[in-house]
Amino acid sequence: MTTHKPVRTSSPPPPLPTMYDLPSENPEEPGLPDEFHDWQPQLLSQTFQPATYPAEQVFTATALNLYYDSLNTSYYKRPDWFAVVGVPRLVDAGRLSYVLWREGRAPVVIVELLSLGTLEEDQGQTLRGRQPPSKWEVYESILRVPYYVLFNREGDTHRLFRLVGASYEEMSESRLWIEELQIGLGLWRGSFAGVERVWLRWYDAAGRWLPTEVEQERERTAQERERAERAERRAAALAEQLRALGVEPDTL
Repeated sequence: MTTHKPVRTSSPPPPLPTMYDLPSENPEEPGLPDEFHDWQPQLLSQTFQPATYPAEQVFTATALNLYYDSLNTSYYKRPDWFAVVGVPRLVDAGRLSYVLWREGRAPVVIVELLSLGTLEEDQGQTLRGRQPPSKWEVYESILRVPYYVLFNREGDTHRLFRLVGASYEEMSESRLWIEELQIGLGLWRGSFAGVERVWLRWYDAAGRWLPTEVEQERERTAQERERAERAERRAAALAEQLRALGVEPDTL
């Protein structure tokens, strides 16, 4: 008599966590934010307008948890600022965190604002091979972020790194140009958030600084005023022509 062994069926793996399942912040994390850590990322986000992607496919974030390892969901980094292209600008009412295995795209550029609490890790000066890995290791070897920028507001200096092969190489140029996005990053002296100083700011292919929200609104107001003035001049010229023909415009 033939006996049949029971067939074992493996249960499906549990679904990977989403941004709703993962913590959004860690108050014990080093590098407490200051006002500059709010203002500089705002300027970066407002002026990051790549020419090769529509605005609805551009996402920027400030101090948002970036989860990169689905096998170790307690591992994350929290860049001061980063940008991703080719993903929706909005997810639901706004992202609680950026979960790489859900989004499918790593940042194209990360900016870290140097502070005493995170200085060594930001610059890749901590020991490698430890767990969890350092920022530098995650950005360079795991996420493979093409461009990495360090800005020191104390001396208004910056360092630019480009991923070449398996590692970052420091660039000798004073400005960063991202060819695939047709956008560049440089140092700009001006007033933002009521503060006059040197800032990191994005510029276009013609070398023009891309406008902030305030500048865009000012430009729209100026254009509307110019259109109204042109319309008024046309109306005045037409009225003069009618009067030359003996017709009083007010009687029409």
